[in-house]
Amino acid sequence: FHGKITKRTCEELLGKNRKNGSYLIRESESMEGALCLCVFFEDLIYTYRIFREHQGYFRIQTTEGVPDKIFRTLKDLIYTYEKPNQGLIINLRYPVKKQKASQRSQ
Repeated sequence: FHGKITKRTCEELLGKNRKNGSYLIRESESMEGALCLCVFFEDLIYTYRIFREHQGYFRIQTTEGVPDKIFRTLKDLIYTYEKPNQGLIINLRYPVKKQKASQRSQ
């Protein structure tokens, strides 16, 4: 989980290794409390919104017309979407590691 990074930073991180199936989760810039699952595929980045439910569950919107899926944890969500043909453009393959804060270099 990358926390509060911009869409631009997200695109830079995913574009670095240019591997189909690279992904990260970040906070949404436009929707308070929502998260974004960002997935790299064929030089494009696909963004799927994840909403936190009142009970602590996570609900993801994948494709229009497909019912949202609900997960107990983000780990459960990732585990499900690592498998092919679950509703994403491509299955999740390569998690992009969080960058270390530059202030830690002291």
